[in-house]
Amino acid sequence: MDTPSGTLQIWSRFAAVPCGKWAFSRLLCFKAPYFGSIRPRFVTLKPEYCEVRISKRRAVLNHLGTVHAIAMCNMAELAGGTMTEVTVPSTHRWIPKGMTVEYLKKATSDLVAVATPESAADWSQPGEYKVRVVVRNRHDEAVFQALITMWVSPKKEKA
Repeated sequence: MDTPSGTLQIWSRFAAVPCGKWAFSRLLCFKAPYFGSIRPRFVTLKPEYCEVRISKRRAVLNHLGTVHAIAMCNMAELAGGTMTEVTVPSTHRWIPKGMTVEYLKKATSDLVAVATPESAADWSQPGEYKVRVVVRNRHDEAVFQALITMWVSPKKEKA
């Protein structure tokens, strides 16, 4: 069996202590600063599942007063990428290859994004790994969904 990713080990340690989920979220945004623009809060992280929340606040709003489409794209990429990081074997690497999105309804409240695999993965050879992300409002209505295609391949051996 493959060892858990470093990210999953860090999450496990942080999530078990008071304010740990907040600290993990800040730490991840320090590593990838653009995600900090939405001030995400990780709720759950495990292989094949990631849940991230954002608050409706002025910095993520558009001219209509709803959560901006690109803020939801940012949220989807964060949830999908982090879920992929803790799912693929530690012997592999991944990178987003593409993302298709659908805006289903105005996003007028705080939001929750859930990322899960679209289908079973085959790690035996390089290939695509598809991740579904659904963003829901506080009434549990889907307001946005994305399908992110990740390219997964074995890590190159170091010389």
